[in-house]
Amino acid sequence: MKTYDEINAKIERRQAVVMSAEEIIGYVERKGLAAAAAEVDVVTTATFGAMCSSGCFLNFGHAKPRLRMTQAWIDDVEAYCGIAAVDVYLGATQIRRGDPANLYYPGEFRYGGGHAIERLVAGERLELHAQSYGTDDYPQRELRTWFTIKDLNQAIRVNPRNCYQNYNVAVNASDRTIHTYLGVLGPNLRNAGYSSAGQLSPLLNDPLYETIGIGTSVWLAGARGIVHAEGTQHAPTVERGANDVPTEGAGTLGLTADMKAMRPRFVRGLSLVGYGVSLALGIGIPIPVLNERVLAHATVRDREILAPVIDYSGDYPNRTGKVLARVSYEQLSSGEIEVQGRKVEAAALSSYAMALEVANLLADEIRRGEFLLSPPSRPLPREGTFKPLVARKR
Repeated sequence: MKTYDEINAKIERRQAVVMSAEEIIGYVERKGLAAAAAEVDVVTTATFGAMCSSGCFLNFGHAKPRLRMTQAWIDDVEAYCGIAAVDVYLGATQIRRGDPANLYYPGEFRYGGGHAIERLVAGERLELHAQSYGTDDYPQRELRTWFTIKDLNQAIRVNPRNCYQNYNVAVNASDRTIHTYLGVLGPNLRNAGYSSAGQLSPLLNDPLYETIGIGTSVWLAGARGIVHAEGTQHAPTVERGANDVPTEGAGTLGLTADMKAMRPRFVRGLSLVGYGVSLALGIGIPIPVLNERVLAHATVRDREILAPVIDYSGDYPNRTGKVLARVSYEQLSSGEIEVQGRKVEAAALSSYAMALEVANLLADEIRRGEFLLSPPSRPLPREGTFKPLVARKR
């Protein structure tokens, strides 16, 4: 048994033994679970992929004369202004003003909130267009200007839902090509799309939320952040394997961090043809090796993680609940899976290589004594189901 204080003391002395979730698998095989749990202090987990439910609060400061923003566009991408006078929220999936979207199907969605956020983190200049109806104390009605992240008082990443614990594998059983957030899917089960770091993924290495909870320190695109809440759509009451790993989407995390400390390499705007725009993020979360049970969970392998194969031409949009098959991440990463007796090409929208880079960068920071662990102030809920939106007349 170890405690957070004991592990942090070793980190501060630069004596902590830290391994990535990929490294620890072979180490436990060689040393045995008990010996490895005694020697290793921290396992680093990570993911890199589309995080649609992401965005940021920006504070611009006050103009002269003052203006209370009631509508605002950043590089022609609308930001939400229903808060204080010069605070806005820029969402990753907001498309650019004037974008034809899917009017000319499939739409290209060349620029949106995710791209603006990428440029902001990279230190580039963006245009602000703000409007107001005018008040006695905020008389100015319109303003256009250019700014960089350095001009902002605050740029705070606040993501309602990241790090999905397992997720669907998308296929298309229809006779026409379809465009989804998991990529372009050819007809008649031609290909499959998925998005997960598998054995590196944070919540797959802590399936029962024993160390990752509200208040946990995270590495969010290079900035030190925290889990500020359970993520939206957090629904842990699902079917799980003998290793406690869910066989479908389950837990999620709400994350926040200072955007001014983020690294551009791990913040990427995405254009998803025929679907929209999004944002890819690199996220790392350390797991303290408090005991053998925690370490056993953190040695999960791709072959032990099953994901549901869903038909995105019919079953997914109509919420039938039908699962065509369950496949392992080992099968997915091989580039080919079997669905209904057919060989199907599989490709990831996420990047395992980038996730591993994040896990290694976080491990290096911990070894250098630059990243301490924080115990959760409150655990994530371990029970709860996903509630649908019901259309009611009254």
